[in-house]
Formats: sequence, C-alpha cells, structure tokens
Amino acid sequence: MRAQSLPPRAQTAPTPVQVARRFRVRPLWPRILLAVGTTTAVVVAGGLAYAGATAAQINSNIHRSDILLADPSQTVQSVPKLTADTNILVMGMDSRLGEDGKPLPADVYDALHAGGDDVGGYNANVLMLLHIPADGSKATALSIPRDDYVQTAGFPGAGFKAKIKEAYGYALAAEQTALLNEGKANDDATYQAARDAGRKAEIATVSKFLGSVHIDHFVEVTMAAFYQVAQVIAPITVCINRATKDTFSGADFKAGTQQIDAKQAVAFVRQRRDTSDSTYFFTDLDRERRQQAFIASVLHQLKQAGTLTDIPKMQGVFDAVSKNIAVDSGLDLIQLAQQATSLTGGNISFSTLPITGFGWSPEGASINTVDVAQVQATVKTLLAPPSPSSTAAAPTSQASPSNAPAPAATGAPAAQAPAEPGAPAQATMATPSPTANTYADWTGSLQGGGIPCVK
Repeated sequence: MRAQSLPPRAQTAPTPVQVARRFRVRPLWPRILLAVGTTTAVVVAGGLAYAGATAAQINSNIHRSDILLADPSQTVQSVPKLTADTNILVMGMDSRLGEDGKPLPADVYDALHAGGDDVGGYNANVLMLLHIPADGSKATALSIPRDDYVQTAGFPGAGFKAKIKEAYGYALAAEQTALLNEGKANDDATYQAARDAGRKAEIATVSKFLGSVHIDHFVEVTMAAFYQVAQVIAPITVCINRATKDTFSGADFKAGTQQIDAKQAVAFVRQRRDTSDSTYFFTDLDRERRQQAFIASVLHQLKQAGTLTDIPKMQGVFDAVSKNIAVDSGLDLIQLAQQATSLTGGNISFSTLPITGFGWSPEGASINTVDVAQVQATVKTLLAPPSPSSTAAAPTSQASPSNAPAPAATGAPAAQAPAEPGAPAQATMATPSPTANTYADWTGSLQGGGIPCVK
C-alpha cells in the first residue's frame, strides 16, 4: 500500500471497523520479519555525536512528522506529561519500502534476505520504549512483544482487539480509504497522511497498553536503515550460546564470541528458528533478546576509539539513512546524540514485557496472551525513579509463559540468564562465554556495558 498503489475509491464509504478488518495487513512471509529499529535510532544518534556538522544536516534532511504537535485534545496527545523524563517509542516497520513508499535499491534487498518490495506490510514489528531519566540515571529500554493481543486505540473504529503491531496498518488503511472517498488524489500527500494516521494509532495503542504512558517522541525506521547503519559500524562483536543456522533469515553462526558484518547483523537480529536442529527452540521473545544484546554490543563498541570517526564515510551513509527513517518534528537528534553518548558507557538496561502464554485469536492468528494489569505494574516499576538506597529492578512477575519449556539448568552467564526469572542481571563479563541454554533467555533485565551471550 504505497502512494502509487492505494486502494481504488469506493462508491460508498465503509464503516471504520469494516475498513480496519478489510485492510488488515498480512505480510506474504509472516515468519520473515524485520529486525530492530532501536539499534538504528541509538546508533545514528551516537554517530551524530561524532559527526559535527553532519548532525545539523541530518537534523534538517530527515523525514519529519507533526503528529506529536497536534491539538492536545486528540487521542495521540491525551496522556499528560507528568515528569521531565523522556520517553521515545521506536517503531521498526515490516515494510520493504522506504519512508517515501518507493522500492529500495536491489543490492539492499539482496543483503536483507527478506524478499522484495512486494513482501511485508505496515506492521510495527519492533516496538521498544526508550526511557531516559532527566537526572542522568540509568536509562531503560522496554521491548514490547509484537504479537501481544491488546485493545487498539487512536483511530476511528478502534477498540477491537488485535496484535499490538497491527494498529499502524489498520489506521493507515482506514485513513487511505477515507481520504480517497473524500476525493483526495492518490498521491504522496495522501500516502504520508495515511502514514501519520498509522503512527498516531500505534503510539496511542502502546501508550494505553502500558498504562497511559506519555510518549514524548517517536523514531520510525525501515529494514534498510538498520542495514545501512550496520555497514558503518561493522565488524560488530556478538556472542552466541551455541552454533545455529536458519535458512529463512540467512543466519549461520558458530558458538562463542565472533565478529559479523552488516549482512550477518541483519540475520542475527531477525533469526527466530534453527532449521538445522528441531530441538533448539526459538520464539519472538528470544529474538527480542537478540535485539537487546545487539544494541548493548553496539553501544559498547561505540565506546571504543575510532569506531565512528570516519566523517566522509558517515556522511554518505547518513544521507542514505535519512531516506529510511522518520521522527517527530520536536525530536532534536543532536540533543539525542548527546544523551546517547552516555549510553555507550553501559548506562542502560533492557527488559522485555511479560506475557502469560501463547494462543490464537478468534480469527485464527497466533498471539501472545497478556495480563494487562501485570504489564502495567511492570512498566510502572521499571520506569520509576530509583530509590536512594537501591536501583529499580525488574519485577519478579516477568516469567516465562506457563506453556513454555523451562530454561536449561546449566550455568548461564549472569549477564543474560539470571538465576531467578525477573532478577536484575549482573554486569556483563569482559570475556563472555556461551551456555547450553536451549530455550528462553528473555526474562530478567540485560545490562549494557559489555558483550552479552544470547541464543
């Protein structure tokens, strides 16, 4: 659903719910989905801190959206800001198109190993809330599982339940149809208005689900942006618990610490199965842990001298990235770069919001079942300011789904597999070592400041 291929004008306007149901986005390859947008946002910001004049240029060239500057009475801004802390919602889109709705270069599709421009849709398949305290204390990144079955919000006809990632696509399709029925041209302006409707709905749905959390800013990235940033910082050091292969994502990794290039980085954060060993279980939650570990590794690498000092090289990459990333009009990337610099010292922890299990929607889609009260209590604890005597820890309610296999009992490093689900992890070891863990390593918090070992 890009600008040049919007739905034809309907003779009569359907109801909002009919529009949402009819245009529900279903990717052609539902199991081949994009990687982490948060890495792109943080790495771009961190890189800008080194780039001087480049930062000002990117700040002006990047795609901007005014949705968070809208009338406060609108749904997207209905939650008041109560603290000086900053909450940034990062949305990684499943679309294999650029932010302008046009196809990407052929070499990018080849590197992504995820199909061409006719694959994917407008699902926000990566959702992460980055909470940056105003007092400079430790930042928190909350991964929101994309298949959580929640109540939609923020667009006409919302209120029905769907996967949290789908709010964007529902609202985009509804807005496209409404604008065309009003006689608007099938052009870029209509397309961008529909994208803004999708952003509003995703922000409103996430905010409501988390317990009326105020969203100050958003960063939206495509798969291409992640790949382009990975090209700048490669080689990237990661640690894998055991050798694993996946023909769907292109993953092929040995056990232990290793350096990977940009193409392998895409596979690393997209892998969600092992096609060489049917007993080695992966879920989306384990892939989110991969994404968290990748960000932690990248931030650690950015701290090392010389990683992002090649300004001419960065200039070209940032020019390309600016076509594949969108932010709200109020987000100052230079200021974010200054904040990101402190994160390279490990001043950040990563957590995944809890689910209660896996199930099926009435329409037959696989979903994560959730306890909304439990999720909101978890968020409240993780975003609360630390007490004078101790730092905030992840709640003990964050446990593996009740129908999931138990984690292996072998000794996993404390950096990625705490002894008790939900317990805060210890500082990452300087020399990480893999473990024999064959199921979940997504519980508990993962601390920045090193190279964590993950599945």
